[in-house]
Amino acid sequence: MRSIDYGRDVLTGTARRRHRSPPELPAEPGTVVEDAAGEFCGAIVRLERGEFTKHNVILEDRHGRQRAFPMRTGGFRHEGTPVTLVPVASTAGRGASRSASGSVAVSDAPARTARASRIWVEGLHDAELLERVWGHDLRVAGVVVEPLHGLDELQRHVTEFSPGPERRLGVLVDHFVTGSKETRIAERVSGDDVLVTGHPYVDVWQAVRPAAVGITEWPDIDRRQDWKTGVCRELGWADPSEGWRRILDAVGDFRDLRAPLLGAVERLVDFVTLSEE
Repeated sequence: MRSIDYGRDVLTGTARRRHRSPPELPAEPGTVVEDAAGEFCGAIVRLERGEFTKHNVILEDRHGRQRAFPMRTGGFRHEGTPVTLVPVASTAGRGASRSASGSVAVSDAPARTARASRIWVEGLHDAELLERVWGHDLRVAGVVVEPLHGLDELQRHVTEFSPGPERRLGVLVDHFVTGSKETRIAERVSGDDVLVTGHPYVDVWQAVRPAAVGITEWPDIDRRQDWKTGVCRELGWADPSEGWRRILDAVGDFRDLRAPLLGAVERLVDFVTLSEE
């Protein structure tokens, strides 16, 4: 019988395939992943103990729908690459204290000069919410958040800022959905050193989970009236000033925020700090 030559690399190739496994990715809240089957894409909300697996990860898509997935090897894709999600605690060490954003708290970080890079947000409420949840992280990283008070002049402001590799700019916007005015403005200014992203809600108020504020859902307001005024009227709040005090007081940490905002802010912080690491 004639022997069959399988070549010298058959066993080594098999071994190589056997030992090659997807990289591990810490399951940080707000990280956007897709299940391996490509059926659901969303931001990580939390981990839960599974019945047959060590953990399930809860994902929330841009419409607020949540689904649980077992944390299997290679069970997800992150930015198109297969990954294995692992609990954050397994990479950060047990007993580590956490900041309001869910990151490991740094108690003895030296004061640092603010970076040249910046994060811009649409208004004071956005800035105050970021300070409430990400304030610790931003100070440790030396990132300054500045309110824009509207997007109409964004292109001029970006030109004046003069972004560059060591002077990156991240912009967080409301109502960041396909075909909106906000996405059209973003297309005009985005580039290698400018990242514009956001959440799909009309206002950052909606990015706070209704349950945190003590309501079932945010009211549906007619587009012909001011959204915040309409919300206050529906909920029995005196005015937007009182409404915002109620909302901000209700936010304790990242768990009180919806996933699209978590993911957007985490991407911006990563973007503006990347050039100076």
